[in-house]
Amino acid sequence: MQKRSGLRQIIITGFQDFFRYEAAGAVVMLVATIVALVMANTDLYGSLNHLWNMEAGVFSGSFRFSRSYLLWIDDALMAIFFFVVGLEIKREILVGELSTLRGAALPVVAALGGMLAPALLYALVNHGGEGAHGWGIPMATDIAFALGALALLGSRIPRSLKVFLSTLAVADDIGAIIVIGIFYSSDVSWGWLAFAAVPFAAMILLNRKKVDSTVPYIICAVVLWLAFLNSGIHATLAGVIAAFTIPATAKLDPLVFTRFLRERSQKIEGVHKPESPVIKDDEQQILAYGVSQAALRVASPLQRLEHAILPLSNFIILPLFALANAEIRIVGNSGFSLGKVGLGVMLGLVVGKPLGVFGVSWLGIKTGLFKMPRGMDLKYLFGGSLLAGIGFTMSIFVSNIAFRGSDATEMMAEAKIAILIASLISGIIGFSWLKFVCKKSEVRP
Repeated sequence: MQKRSGLRQIIITGFQDFFRYEAAGAVVMLVATIVALVMANTDLYGSLNHLWNMEAGVFSGSFRFSRSYLLWIDDALMAIFFFVVGLEIKREILVGELSTLRGAALPVVAALGGMLAPALLYALVNHGGEGAHGWGIPMATDIAFALGALALLGSRIPRSLKVFLSTLAVADDIGAIIVIGIFYSSDVSWGWLAFAAVPFAAMILLNRKKVDSTVPYIICAVVLWLAFLNSGIHATLAGVIAAFTIPATAKLDPLVFTRFLRERSQKIEGVHKPESPVIKDDEQQILAYGVSQAALRVASPLQRLEHAILPLSNFIILPLFALANAEIRIVGNSGFSLGKVGLGVMLGLVVGKPLGVFGVSWLGIKTGLFKMPRGMDLKYLFGGSLLAGIGFTMSIFVSNIAFRGSDATEMMAEAKIAILIASLISGIIGFSWLKFVCKKSEVRP
């Protein structure tokens, strides 16, 4: 019973850390977005555009491996972001809300409704048009901004709503990953894809052999990324695939470590010589070193990597992505007017998302297929559904893939403008609704 209670506390603490990072990261990403928009609509636009299109890479004789700074961010740094997403998904499947059918059913089915409805609305508006390929743009929820909006409401929001929205966003990410892999990959090189099986198999073998060091996994993940980069399947998917091979079990049980720590502490105190400098006391140093090594084995490789990379992802990678991809030229841009692509994106995020999420959830609860999460009611569920229309990061990412190419730059710009407007509308409406609900309702745990 004590072990189960301890595991539950670890899960809750992990969620609280995740929520805090997401909320704080949303603020940094918002600042980066505003900076990008301001700079893009000043005289700095030309210099900024030139900077993102400058190339960097490895050059040696006839060998040349280079990408523009923009592509390094979109294809390489975002692969790290997707790696973190993969770790979060694996953790949720093993011990989180996705680990049980009862916990996962409602948010997963709600996420499915929240992907299909926006895609359908977009497809209806753009059927047969040049922008028809962008139907995947309004499908995903930006978890950082959605949770950031909830964070502004503090403890007045039931924790179950935060868990529901987080789980929904994770399920959304899974859907987006599948869509990117199947529908937004072209000219597949089967040779490179076959080669990708080598580092993947090596990572599985490392997992089976219970290798605790993260270094060999990282090396294999880089090779896997290079294989995907050349295969025609979007390279960021390598991050998700690699994440699922990372061991989630620690070498040392925390309770065993606690007993070991007490024993070692007593020994360290027993051999201490007050008159001797610590650096000369080899026995004490060896005992202390043993404690530090054991401490590393208490956390699993998955936990260590997630805790190490999550701040990098939220405070550097995503803001850089926003800075590079939100530089939308509005001033003096004749293509600013929103056409079918923009209309489809806005309808998908502002109308389709809440319609799909709330509609499917309401139907499931009313028919008795699912139970309303503890502490929530339909008013909170509707507010969360509105916030699900914040699509920023993943929507921009999909628009980059869907409309990549010189002949589709205007549609890409139009989609990005619509994403920004729709996400802002969804965020304001969702936040305002939940703030109103909080005033009218008794706060629940």
